[in-house]
Amino acid sequence: MQINRYGFIRVAAASPRLRVADCDYNREEIQRVIGQAAEQQVQIICFPELSITGYSCGDLFFQESLQREALASLQALSRFMQDKPSLNAIVGVPMRIGSSLFNMAAVISRDGILGLVPKTHVPNDREYYEKRWFTPAANLTAHSVGIGSREVPVAACGMLFETPFATFGVEICEDLWMPSPPSSHLAMQGAELLFNLSASNELVGKHLYRKSLVLQQSGRCNAAYIYASAGTGESTTDLVFSGACLIAENGSMLAESKRFSLESELIIADIDLGALRQDRLKNTNFSNDSLPSAHRVNSTLTEVATNGLLHPVPAHPFIPPAAKSDEFLSEVFNIQTHGLAKRLLHTGVKTVTIGVSGGLDSTLALLVTIKTFDILGLPRENIVGITMPGFGTTNRTYANAIALMKASGVTVKEISIVDAVKQHFNDIGHEISDESITYENSQARERTQILMDVANKIGGLVVGTGNMSELALGWATYNGDHMSMYSVNSSVPKTLVASLVRWIADTQMEESSRRILHDVLDTPFSPELLPADANGQIVQKTEHFVGPYELHDFFLHRMLRYGDGPARILFLARLAFTGRYSEEELVKWLKVFYKRFFSQQFKRSCMPDGPKVGSVNLSPRGNWRMPSDAMADLWLKELEEEVGL
Repeated sequence: MQINRYGFIRVAAASPRLRVADCDYNREEIQRVIGQAAEQQVQIICFPELSITGYSCGDLFFQESLQREALASLQALSRFMQDKPSLNAIVGVPMRIGSSLFNMAAVISRDGILGLVPKTHVPNDREYYEKRWFTPAANLTAHSVGIGSREVPVAACGMLFETPFATFGVEICEDLWMPSPPSSHLAMQGAELLFNLSASNELVGKHLYRKSLVLQQSGRCNAAYIYASAGTGESTTDLVFSGACLIAENGSMLAESKRFSLESELIIADIDLGALRQDRLKNTNFSNDSLPSAHRVNSTLTEVATNGLLHPVPAHPFIPPAAKSDEFLSEVFNIQTHGLAKRLLHTGVKTVTIGVSGGLDSTLALLVTIKTFDILGLPRENIVGITMPGFGTTNRTYANAIALMKASGVTVKEISIVDAVKQHFNDIGHEISDESITYENSQARERTQILMDVANKIGGLVVGTGNMSELALGWATYNGDHMSMYSVNSSVPKTLVASLVRWIADTQMEESSRRILHDVLDTPFSPELLPADANGQIVQKTEHFVGPYELHDFFLHRMLRYGDGPARILFLARLAFTGRYSEEELVKWLKVFYKRFFSQQFKRSCMPDGPKVGSVNLSPRGNWRMPSDAMADLWLKELEEEVGL
């Protein structure tokens, strides 16, 4: 699997066993861990602060013997790396320059020692009295250091290492804990991967704070943050080090090490560079940095072939993990209800109409409306729920619609559209036996006309029920169910609609209503615009025509949230839906997605107002602004080329 081709890079953080001031032992263990990482196709690996000597050497750092041996071990590591073309390593080493000693990070590739990065913020407190030994980067005047036969660049203002796949920067321990970490400025200048060589001791509660710093910095910088801290083998004279290693990406934790291990620890993750770059592309302030430019160094790094992807690829990106489900779904529900509440307060409207079909979308919209009226202290009777049976309405959906409205205490209206649509067919000269698009859309538009006219009659507004997945695919009748006066589900995708209804049913409803909602959840998706079969069952199942909504929601999320192209979406879909869909099915429905998404933009260009609930939204006034006559050819061509590989 060529992960670099699809915008990923494999990184690692390691905390090796060590002996204080035993450079040979430490180098050998670092080499062993590098070999282990290379076997797992790691491309950049980070070790802890002062990992060649050990962090807790104290006044031994002043000893010339230790300084000389540390430099010799660094050179030996450089020779060891010569046959590692697909790997860069970052190690910690004390480095004497002139009459000052610096706490350095050394970046090594097959081409040798590429650069040395000094620690910017050297602590001077009771626990870390580093200024006793080390000089801050600001005091560095040299631009290079002679090591062996070559001059190695060193930069007080930071250094950027540019590989064929990603640009990375380095900071050391305390740098992260400061108000303005060097990594922030490195990120602003192009660093996508931020490595921290650390020696952070353990205190009660400190690890949670450390994790929060790493997560926040990765999110703030739209970057990956790879953190490696000293562990087993460091002196415990006064402090204990746990070997905490963390890999975070844009605010999400990808990997954590086992702390307090007596063995060397190695954690590995694949970083989604494509996603990081998309976020930076949308942030036009990201290149605005007034600090001195970092020194840039080129690093060779060859492509790797991996056995899989060490990065989560959720098949249902809109659905929260179980641990966060209550908080997430509650927020979505609150955004929907308060969006509608503001519209009602602003207009002074105290009544609404809503079409209730017995399907998932109208059910969620009704639940949102009921909650909104409860919040505003308005009687539920002011919600006029209208069920409008047509040619394809089944007993199951009709019964659920009536039962749900009655159980909820809203005003129930039943208005059959059959006679009105038949009259309309006669007016336009359409044969009722012709079950074409005209047959279907006439019913949808008749229902919308009823909702609008009843709303006018009662001085109310029409609450829309359509969801974001239908808008993406254009699976809505233009000026039919496509239109309303406020669309509460407009940024809720189909997969999330089901999760929301289930959550509301299980956490906020009485048993009688809960049974109804669970039956709605078990009903196939359908607009019910074609007649039922001989047994009264739904014939027109939406997913038979447009494809599985779980696939389309996945495609939509990857395209809009991360800007992924067809090749990358297909690559990730293969991983997310392994064993569930064949390659042929994925390609088929991805083609359908692109064709429908491009051809149906005109419906989204005039969609009604509705609240944004997540990072993906199709409002023409918000996150998605697209011409209605754009061509899909470029995307379809890329997909064909990917399949042909």
